[in-house]
Amino acid sequence: MRRSEFTELADHVFGPILARTYVRDLVLEDAGGLTAEQALERGVPVRAVWTALCDAMEVPERRRWEVPLEQRRR
Repeated sequence: MRRSEFTELADHVFGPILARTYVRDLVLEDAGGLTAEQALERGVPVRAVWTALCDAMEVPERRRWEVPLEQRRR
């Protein structure tokens, strides 16, 4: 998973404004007590950070991995 995919999925799942807030401010226990932003900066694999964020926000598995084609960034 690339960082750009992380950002696109976060924007789709949470909405752009909340996604930025969660990534910047939400402390993720599954990411070592870091925010998603901190974890990514420290080299934690992007997919692991995405999974930790989704787990923390109780995002159902079916909503985590696909942005509908018509909503994808071009």
